[in-house]
Amino acid sequence: MKIREELPGDENAIHDLTVQAFEGMPYSNGEEAPIVRRLRDDGDLVLSLVAVDEGMMVGHVAFSPVAINQVNNGWCGLGPLSVRPDRQRTGIGSRLVREGLSRMKKAGASGCVLIGNPDYYSRFGFVSNQKLSFGKVPFPYVQSLCFGEQPIAGKLRFAPAFGV
Repeated sequence: MKIREELPGDENAIHDLTVQAFEGMPYSNGEEAPIVRRLRDDGDLVLSLVAVDEGMMVGHVAFSPVAINQVNNGWCGLGPLSVRPDRQRTGIGSRLVREGLSRMKKAGASGCVLIGNPDYYSRFGFVSNQKLSFGKVPFPYVQSLCFGEQPIAGKLRFAPAFGV
């Protein structure tokens, strides 16, 4: 399996993969694939990685800018993360996350935030410090990974593509 940056022409395959990955999931509102398109259209898709295995796209992860207390200090948001349903739980998502975090750190990002399952994302070092909030989302699901020494606190604002 190879992980590479999104290339021109990958857009529809990423969209279809994302739809498939989230279809029928109880936590999904069906907006994940349109979010990726809007991030791209708005110029807010800071990093877009795909996993390709034997010529088939099997995974995708998006990174976009976030603001904390209305200020963007180099923090990025992780998500959506998508893996083909028949390839989930095989390590593809983990490889995409690790590669994406490594690239964002090398690019000088301050850290990364996300809204997600703490049981899954804690394996990458994400924590909930209960000082970072996002609307009415319960604290355990609002997580961060600091690349430097400054922990963050405040209210998150994701890119406009997320519609929140």
